[in-house]
Amino acid sequence: MKQVIHLKSIISASVRGSVRYSPVSPVFLLIPILFTGIALSQTARAANPGPSTRATNPSRGVNDGVRNFRNTPLVGPQPTIITFDGPGSGTGPGQGTIAFAINPAGTISGRYADEGGAIHAILRYPNGAIIAFDAPGAGTGPRQGTRPFSINPAGATAGYYNDASGAFHGFLRTPDGVITTFNVPGAGTAPGEGTFAGNINPLGAIAGRYVDASDVAHGFLRTPDGTFTTFDAPNAGTGPGQGTFVFTGFWINPAGTIEGDYIDSSDVNHGFVRASDGTITTFDIPGAGTGPFQGSSPQGINASGTVTGEYVDASDVNHGFVRASDGTITTFDIPGAGTDPFQGTIPLSNNPVGAITGYYIDASNVSHGFLRTP
Repeated sequence: MKQVIHLKSIISASVRGSVRYSPVSPVFLLIPILFTGIALSQTARAANPGPSTRATNPSRGVNDGVRNFRNTPLVGPQPTIITFDGPGSGTGPGQGTIAFAINPAGTISGRYADEGGAIHAILRYPNGAIIAFDAPGAGTGPRQGTRPFSINPAGATAGYYNDASGAFHGFLRTPDGVITTFNVPGAGTAPGEGTFAGNINPLGAIAGRYVDASDVAHGFLRTPDGTFTTFDAPNAGTGPGQGTFVFTGFWINPAGTIEGDYIDSSDVNHGFVRASDGTITTFDIPGAGTGPFQGSSPQGINASGTVTGEYVDASDVNHGFVRASDGTITTFDIPGAGTDPFQGTIPLSNNPVGAITGYYIDASNVSHGFLRTP
């Protein structure tokens, strides 16, 4: 009690010159003075903490007991979402804009379908500028036109287009806007046949597939100087709809290793990896089915040569897998993935540190995205 009277007298003496003294005011005046003293004490301790005193952190607050968050933002940075449409993009069913790929600088490769259903390529730059382009000879009818699927760090993009007759051709667009079209030797010229380019690596090598006049698929590699190498996986089928498939997306890595799948004469899928020296290694995932349209289907390869993809079991359920460069295989299922036919886990790509993204289909046949970290 003596201590309270002493404090009251001190407070009264210190404030009489500027504030009228009231019998009830010392209690309220004591609060800011006490807090000021505490703040000064904490500041002094932060600058020169004693032997048994934990230092403060200006951004995280006091660490002894109760934190002081006065300098800590309560809401962190939020993701920014930007939507965009290609110039002339249609607004009807099956029309609009699709983005396929993005390079490290943030340039996006994609396409849009106009109001007549014709398809045009676009590039969206980091500053928001969008340019549209068409490969020479691209058709202008519904579902005809230019599709750029892959973009490398330099901004070169590769893809394919179909002409007015429905045949497909490959193209390369360099960062300065020069477009080179090409056809793989042996590619068919009938509707649905031709050259399907869709993967470009940092060196400018392009990988894809071509479909011959018998509707059989074969793999190809186009080097930066325009030289073609074609290849078939061992035991690939030779009937219509069979053969060696290098689809569009992430199927060639910086070292020139290509992954893909082949369909045998029984219409079963199998995986393969083609090294830069041309050596082809085939593989099957344990548990993969052996019936038509079942089996192993790689979907992406990263810089270290690790392959990810899906396999379909004997019950037509999808499951994920990872195949390391040494051949070690790990399978996985996303929690919540369905277990009925055509449901399950479907990985699509993996990045340099081994993170995998894709989607899964649940028991109600609803699709959901996923990210699997190493």
